[in-house]
Amino acid sequence: MKKLIVSKKYDNKKLNKFLLDNVPNLTYSLFCNTLRKKDIKINGKRVNKDVTVFEGDEVLVYISDSLLNAKSSVNLNIIFEDDNILIINKPANIEVTGEASLTTIVHKKYSNYNFKPMPCHRLDRNTTGLVLFAKNEVALNILLDKFRNHEIEKHYLALVYGIPSTNFKRYEAYLFKDNKKSMVYISAIPKKGYVKIVTSFSVLERRKDNTSLLDVEIETGKTHQIRAHLAYLGFPIIGDGKYGKNDINKLFKKSQQMLCSYKLKFAFSSDSGLLDYLNGKEFVLNNVKF
Repeated sequence: MKKLIVSKKYDNKKLNKFLLDNVPNLTYSLFCNTLRKKDIKINGKRVNKDVTVFEGDEVLVYISDSLLNAKSSVNLNIIFEDDNILIINKPANIEVTGEASLTTIVHKKYSNYNFKPMPCHRLDRNTTGLVLFAKNEVALNILLDKFRNHEIEKHYLALVYGIPSTNFKRYEAYLFKDNKKSMVYISAIPKKGYVKIVTSFSVLERRKDNTSLLDVEIETGKTHQIRAHLAYLGFPIIGDGKYGKNDINKLFKKSQQMLCSYKLKFAFSSDSGLLDYLNGKEFVLNNVKF
């Protein structure tokens, strides 16, 4: 538990500004989670909104040191590295970019390099798995172009509730991102403000407990696309607290979404310059257990 008194500097400022400046290693996402759990008190009253604080207010933050320090002590699980690329197996509870993120840790490790490795794509904070970094500007520009042109396949393992009737299916839909609520919404038909998405999955296992293990591939990498689209189709990811079902999550005792970026495949169909040697290669996590 952290006890803080608001100084004159932060009078009439937002709670997040005060705490992010005064609690070491606190990230905005961790602040939001703590607030959502009502684990912050101001003058003895629990709050669940980013309220304004005033000089002299007493703020209590119920968060463990181990959780705060976890962000800065993540060990990089490097799957592959050469002069041009770096592939890391990202754990849960850490963003790819931002403050105290995976990229922050990578930059610290490679602080003596003229070009610090940059991520070529992102994963949700609680989605685990492979993240591809470029180690020089030429490689970065090539890889960003390859992702835009769908010449790098990203495959995800997802444990969902429900049994699809077909072994493979490709779905098109439309997605709207609500930045204020940090949510996305799916529509079967075009609407104003919605963008087209394409999600495909193959069924790897059908289990007796009414769950299925899917290999999911997305042709469009939009925010929360897999989680929201699968839930819309009637196959919520187990452990997903935002788009899944709480009763199902409790039934399986999962509080983290069962979603992992487990395979990257380089399938270049156009010139790839100094990265031509990667064409046809794939990198797979073989020890994912859902």
